[in-house]
Amino acid sequence: MLKNVIATIVGLVIASGVVFLFESLIGHSVFPLPEGIDPKNMESLKANMHLIPVGAKVFVVIGHFAGIVCGMWIAGMISKTSLIPAYIVGGFMLAATAFNIIMLPKELWFSLADGLLAIAAFFFGKSFANRYVYGKLI
Repeated sequence: MLKNVIATIVGLVIASGVVFLFESLIGHSVFPLPEGIDPKNMESLKANMHLIPVGAKVFVVIGHFAGIVCGMWIAGMISKTSLIPAYIVGGFMLAATAFNIIMLPKELWFSLADGLLAIAAFFFGKSFANRYVYGKLI
């Protein structure tokens, strides 16, 4: 039981860290935000979404995908007895992605790519976690 709680917490931390890595550290370094946009201020982002480079948006999509997969994978690897921690991590990250899509005005391609790849990431993450829970390491 405690192992599953730890698996869930570590999975969420890893998932969030991977999203931060791709979205902020890599994405904003390669494609810096224009002057005057505060990435920590939702109103600033809403008002300036049209100015954010496409490459930065692509890194957001990549980050959400990779975060879900890595978080679920790690949760399954730690738990080894249940997929529930991986499902919790994946569900939480899917909800966060949906919140991001709903709260910030975006182009249709971005919303579709982010949503569909997040759903695909859930199934990839489940597959990776499944290998550890059921002892089928490849």
